[in-house]
Amino acid sequence: MEKLQLVSSNKSFGGYQKVYSHESSELKCKMNFSIYLPPQAEGDVKLPVIFYLSGLTCTEQNFITKSGFQRYAAEHGIIVVGPDTSPRGVKVPGDDESWDFGVSAGFYVDATKDPWSTNYRMGSYVNSELYELIQTAFSNVVDPDKIGIMGHSMGGHGALVSTLRNPGLYKSVSAFAPICNPIQGPWGQKALSGYLGEDKSKWADWDATELVKKYNGPPLTLLLDQGAGDKFYIEKQLLPENLVEACRSVGVPVILNLREDYDHSYYHISTFIGEHFDFHAKILKS
Repeated sequence: MEKLQLVSSNKSFGGYQKVYSHESSELKCKMNFSIYLPPQAEGDVKLPVIFYLSGLTCTEQNFITKSGFQRYAAEHGIIVVGPDTSPRGVKVPGDDESWDFGVSAGFYVDATKDPWSTNYRMGSYVNSELYELIQTAFSNVVDPDKIGIMGHSMGGHGALVSTLRNPGLYKSVSAFAPICNPIQGPWGQKALSGYLGEDKSKWADWDATELVKKYNGPPLTLLLDQGAGDKFYIEKQLLPENLVEACRSVGVPVILNLREDYDHSYYHISTFIGEHFDFHAKILKS
C-alpha cells in the first residue's frame, strides 16, 4: 500500500477533517488529498464515499474550508475525499504562466501532448489511483459499492466526465457551475488543445455533452446547480443547457437548478451543498 503521511487533522461536527500526502505513481510527484471521516466512522460500519473535485486555481483546501459540507456529511454519515487539482512541483515549462492552464488547472484529463503527458494525468489519478488508494487505506470504513462524485466548475466537468467515461464507478453525480461542453467554451478549448493537441475528435472523449450521447451504463441522474448571476455562465463558458439538451436527446435524467442572482463562488456552493448531500445520500443509501 502507498504510504500516507498525515498533514493535518481537525475535529469538525463530531468527525475529523484530515489531509494526507502520498507519492503519486500516475503524476510522479507528491500529492495532497483531504478526507472527512464523519463521527459514524468510529463505529463498526462501512460508509458511502463522495469524491469532490475542485475548480481552477484551487487546491484540496478550498472546499474543506469554505463550503461548510462537514455538517451534512456528518448528518448523513458520508466520507468525503478531495484531491488537489493538478500535479505540484513537477516544473513543466510554462506551467505557471496562466491561471487556467497548468498548475491548479489539470482539467481532470490524461494529457497526451508533450510536455504535459508525463505528469498531467489527473483523469487516471482520480478514477484509478486515488479511487483505489482510498478503498485500500480506509478499507475498515469505506463501502466500495457506494461511491459518488461531485465538483465545481472545472471540477464539475471532472465529476461529470469521470462518471460518464467509467460507467458504474460512481453511483451518484452532481456538479456546481460545471464546464458542461468544454469543446464549445474558451476555457475548455484552451485546456483540451493544450493537453490533448489539435485533433478535436480526441476532445470529445473529455466532454460531458458529447459523452452522454453514447452513455450506456447503469441508470444515472445528473444534478446540475447553476447560478444565474454567474459571470462565466453569462459569458458562455459553462453551457449547462447544451448538456441538458444532450441528456434529453438520449433519455438520461438530468436536473438543472438555475439559482437567481447566485454567482460562481463558494457563497453559491455553501448555500446549496446540503441539497446535494441529500441527493447523493438518497442514491448511495438506497
